Amino acid sequence: MDEAALRAALLQPDGPYAAIDVVPSTGSTNADLRAAATTDDGFQAEDRTVLIADEQTAGVGRRARDWRSPKGAGIYLSVLLRPREVSFAGLGSLAVVAGLALVDVAADLGVDAVLKWPNDVLAGPDRAKCAGVLSEALSSDEIGVVLGIGLNVLPLKEKVPPGPGGLPATSLAEQGARTTDRTEIARLLLTAFADRESRWRAAGGDLERAGLLADYRRHCATLGQGVNIITPDGGAVPGEAVDVDSSGQLVLKTPGGQRRTIFAGDVVHLRPS
Repeated sequence: MDEAALRAALLQPDGPYAAIDVVPSTGSTNADLRAAATTDDGFQAEDRTVLIADEQTAGVGRRARDWRSPKGAGIYLSVLLRPREVSFAGLGSLAVVAGLALVDVAADLGVDAVLKWPNDVLAGPDRAKCAGVLSEALSSDEIGVVLGIGLNVLPLKEKVPPGPGGLPATSLAEQGARTTDRTEIARLLLTAFADRESRWRAAGGDLERAGLLADYRRHCATLGQGVNIITPDGGAVPGEAVDVDSSGQLVLKTPGGQRRTIFAGDVVHLRPS
């Protein structure tokens, strides 16, 4: 990963980011940026600070699941954001923004990809998992969030346990991407995310006002599906996914015909996308 090239292309004042660092290895880029957000000596990492690792030894996905991050095989990055224009409640829609940026990049690379609510990117005809997003709000008085993205670029040499619903893993290379140059892909991803995130921020986190909701609905393979929602407490809610609202929540039509809004949970698609 060429840190100098990324900085030249993306750092302020000409680019959108305040800082970009690339490290050879770390436990978790999300954990590192959470720690850098407010340190004991009073230092605070700036809004739109980026950390990229060539390898993560303790990468984490949703619900504390392992995210396999072998050296040189993917893009593992986190962005620290301090969107003062967005309320704490509005931060929940940020994963939608990141998902759209990932779909933008996949399209640029010639890869067929769709979104699985709330935070997965599925690629190829078999709709295997290619990327995931983890958004974590900061525990501080100031509004802040660390957004992590894991994107498989090259095939993983180790066996990866299937995700919820038995989703296998895949990579951009396996789906015929026009390039597997990780510096170029990281540049494309950070550029796409900055464009989407600036619109989201200006709209106060409202996806519809930002002009992002229609895009998400178009790319979301969960909509129209029979699904089973595994809730954070381990319960299961069956139904049909009928919509995503302006805050990024999934709207479910239950077997009894009622509508229920789902803020968080693992989605299992019950029929092929």
